[in-house]
Amino acid sequence: MSEVLSLAAPAKVNLFLRVLEKRPDGFHELETLFQAVDLVDDVHVQVASGGGISLEVEGPDLGPIEDNLAYRAAAVFLDAVGVSGSVLVRLKKRIPAGAGLGGGSSDAAAVLRLMNAMYGDPLDALELREVGAGLGSDVAFFLGESPLAIGRGRGEQLEAIAPLPEAQLVLALPPVHVATAWAYKKLSSRGLDDAGPRLGDPPASWAWVASLAHNDFQDVVSAEHAEVQAALDGLRAVGAEPTLLSGSGAACFGRFPHKGVATSTAEALTARLGFPCVAASSLSRFPTLNRVGDPG
Repeated sequence: MSEVLSLAAPAKVNLFLRVLEKRPDGFHELETLFQAVDLVDDVHVQVASGGGISLEVEGPDLGPIEDNLAYRAAAVFLDAVGVSGSVLVRLKKRIPAGAGLGGGSSDAAAVLRLMNAMYGDPLDALELREVGAGLGSDVAFFLGESPLAIGRGRGEQLEAIAPLPEAQLVLALPPVHVATAWAYKKLSSRGLDDAGPRLGDPPASWAWVASLAHNDFQDVVSAEHAEVQAALDGLRAVGAEPTLLSGSGAACFGRFPHKGVATSTAEALTARLGFPCVAASSLSRFPTLNRVGDPG
């Protein structure tokens, strides 16, 4: 029976997100502030019998296995280290897809970290980030040092920030899948705001974060999807500060003063809006790897 390595793969929210000029490679320059939260997927990796990579997913159907970022992460890792191994990856999904919460990227980062440990750490931190770079811009954040970080470039150029005190959030999860490519196209058609806010100095407090909270995608996504506008309005109505779209959506979030308030608000908003709203806490450190028995 082979040893199983497991890791919780956290979601992220964007406390700030500006879309800047288009780059020669067709992507846009970004300036964003990532914060990891304790809504997590469970990721397990173990050496398997037979050949190739197997993926088992508990949760929503995410399409063809070969397109899943966790599967692709396992493949690019094996290729990078020159190993033709047999690997079983198991995911228990809680983070919705197409929500701007980075679930697929976080799963991919977790698989890379787990497989690196399983094969005796053949890649250092920089090499692991280089392997992850081709999977998605957010993967670098989840492979980083701090659960609070400024992202520039495509989001992969990171400046780790000392974590702020734990914050209590409510994540509103409208049943809407927002394609990132669509969101960029829609935003570009409206014209980028060169005079908009910039991040400036690293955040010193949650009050500072609230004062600068901004997401360039928020207006275009909420205008297209009534459920997103309802989520934002619902969070504002109960006093969330700040209230923002995360990434290119559709998830929205707001900060509350206490865990009890966040929990009761999530329950009330779920009933009012008709789609899931969950309480979550900001993370002060990324989850650590566990070695467990075979989950069966």
